[in-house]
Amino acid sequence: MTELPAQTPPEPKLRKPLGVILMIALIALYVLIVTALSDPISTLPIMVQTPIWIALGIAWIFPLKPLVRWIEVGRWS
Repeated sequence: MTELPAQTPPEPKLRKPLGVILMIALIALYVLIVTALSDPISTLPIMVQTPIWIALGIAWIFPLKPLVRWIEVGRWS
């Protein structure tokens, strides 16, 4: 029976913790921007507000996609 060579564990990478911190910071910034827009949006008719709030509720995901890719793969594209 042959022994398998001992594998060294991979070095821990700072990319993941830094990426998570950056992700939290970007979400917090997005929340501040949307909060600043809430007063003007709330004065609009409800039929206009609804699609705006739906779009703003979904839009935060798109800027995070490249960041998540960088966290997982190490490349932006």
